[in-house]
Amino acid sequence: MLDLKYIRQEPEKVQELLNRRDSQYQIQEILDLNQKQRDLETTRSRLQARNNEISKEIGQKIKSGLSPESEEVKNIKAESNQIKQELNDLEPQERELKTQIQNLLLSFPNLPSETTPVGKDDTENVETRRWGDDYLPDNSDTISPHWEIGEKLGILEFNRAVKIAQSRFVNLVGMGAALERALINFMLNRQIAAGYQEVMPPALINSDSLTGTGQLPKFGEESFQCNRDDLWLAPTAEVPVTNLYREEILDAGQLPIYHCSYTPCFRREAGSYGKDTKGLIRLHQFNKVELVKIVRPENSPSEHEALVQNAEAILQELKLPYRVMELCTGDLGFGAAKCYDLEVWLPSSNTYREISSCSNFTDFQARRANIRFKEANQKGTHFVHTLNGSGLAIGRTMAAILENYQQPDGTVKIPDALQPYLGQSLISV
Repeated sequence: MLDLKYIRQEPEKVQELLNRRDSQYQIQEILDLNQKQRDLETTRSRLQARNNEISKEIGQKIKSGLSPESEEVKNIKAESNQIKQELNDLEPQERELKTQIQNLLLSFPNLPSETTPVGKDDTENVETRRWGDDYLPDNSDTISPHWEIGEKLGILEFNRAVKIAQSRFVNLVGMGAALERALINFMLNRQIAAGYQEVMPPALINSDSLTGTGQLPKFGEESFQCNRDDLWLAPTAEVPVTNLYREEILDAGQLPIYHCSYTPCFRREAGSYGKDTKGLIRLHQFNKVELVKIVRPENSPSEHEALVQNAEAILQELKLPYRVMELCTGDLGFGAAKCYDLEVWLPSSNTYREISSCSNFTDFQARRANIRFKEANQKGTHFVHTLNGSGLAIGRTMAAILENYQQPDGTVKIPDALQPYLGQSLISV
């Protein structure tokens, strides 16, 4: 959530940054409502001050010997009663204005950082580096899509998943299930070794948690809701793990906080009909290892770069070719100030596909979730900065392995880093 005080102090700067994203976001309505709120606060303060004066005046009149039932005292009391009625009338007006301002602020995206490239959409994202050209498959022209080779090997079942659920689900069988489990353990072990503490949070989360990280109210249609309860299926571990600290004031000495978490993730993928309908790329349910950081504001840029490297390290150890894309303002996620996407090479489609999105949210989520920290021996508190990124999406990693490690005879070699987890070097029929 944006800082209302900053909007008021730097309206031109805020509007200019929002325009880099999308000109639909105009702050004038927020400023107008806030001015009305401030005018009401001024009126309330004036009325309260006058009422205090009247109370003193009545006391002085009575103390001087004037009867409480005298006409003069009654007139003064009548003015006091009128002021109290006016104050009562102001309360719902102030509440309504506060609600309107809050709802508007919740609908506005984060401000892009000064270093985020300006662009209209994903065609203007900037490639910052590429890794693994030496590991590009020699037989790219003959490689089958991952869903085809997975079904031939008997490790992916899409039709049976439709039977028990609906489209965009998958059933993992035998080595498919084992490979998924191996990837989860491998990724968690590597991130724990890199300094992250593992967390296994609830898969069902409440509305406050989704609001805290920015999924509500704007993106409610993207998540699955349990209608009988105020609970939703988690779209990503970012939500429950960040919200572990909602409404908390942390000691500065607790920072930075690094968490890694494996969770199943659930997304409706609303608005993506017709896109990636085959395979493991865009499922309604998928597994993911997430990296979450809660840090001091001044350290968030360097922490962001380190987080990206932690995600890259997984791809490098698996020897999967990828590139790093810096997202432009027009493609930036709702809550992100700056974001890098890692895109893994999928030879069957001759393209790179996103496998991790690593974002710095600055204080955007912290304001929504009210996560602050306090310096030792100092008054006041400060909002933390939050960051997260996939480390990695498991299904997309499996898809990349099934294609990049596919052999001419239809078998799939298991990456060296995963062989100790699986006890074999090849997936075959």
